[in-house]
Amino acid sequence: MLEELKKRVYEANMLLPKYGLITFTWGNVSEIDREAGLVAIKPSGVDYDKMTPEDIVILDLDGNKIEGRMNPSTDTPTHLELYKAFPEIGGVVHTHSTFATSWAQAGKDIPCYGTTHADYFYGSIPCIRNLTAEEIEEAYEKNTGLSIVERYMKDNINPAYVPGCVCKNHGPFTWGENGNEAVHNAVVVEEVAKMAFLTLGINPEAGMTPQYMQDKHFMRKHGPNAYYGQGK
Repeated sequence: MLEELKKRVYEANMLLPKYGLITFTWGNVSEIDREAGLVAIKPSGVDYDKMTPEDIVILDLDGNKIEGRMNPSTDTPTHLELYKAFPEIGGVVHTHSTFATSWAQAGKDIPCYGTTHADYFYGSIPCIRNLTAEEIEEAYEKNTGLSIVERYMKDNINPAYVPGCVCKNHGPFTWGENGNEAVHNAVVVEEVAKMAFLTLGINPEAGMTPQYMQDKHFMRKHGPNAYYGQGK
């Protein structure tokens, strides 16, 4: 069981350089086995071209290492808080991809300017507040996760309908049913962040996509009467 989980997480991590989402070691993917209560995640600071499936670290939801010879990603506590708060998710990704991180550094939600965005995210992609100095000193990575959960709860954002965010002055976090889907959503966040940036460069007065168009595009892929694709 653990070998299969590690293999899936290794393969999902290797998609980050494939899709140009990371530079050096600036990113990580995790996946949870809900039945076992175990999380697999990339080891901290290991080059992607040197990493193997055996390097993937297994932890429980309290952060105790169950298996692995290396230290887990320093972002592990963020991943764990997301798994604990959002039981419907099965994989989490963090990157410092260029356009999404630029929106994070600007401290701006990524608005929905078109149907590409609306196909995957139901509304703006939120920018999460900055942590206080006390939160950073106390437990930086854990409080990063808690701040994401705080925003989603406060604004009643459905994590299944908005499967990602950008954290102020930091970068994007995305999630999905598993590690691969979380990577897929990370690619989408980067692309729509780029499109939004270019849209504002062409027309600084560009308006948001009409709500009825957002509804149509999101619900035809994700709603109870979804009809996009070939079915399951």
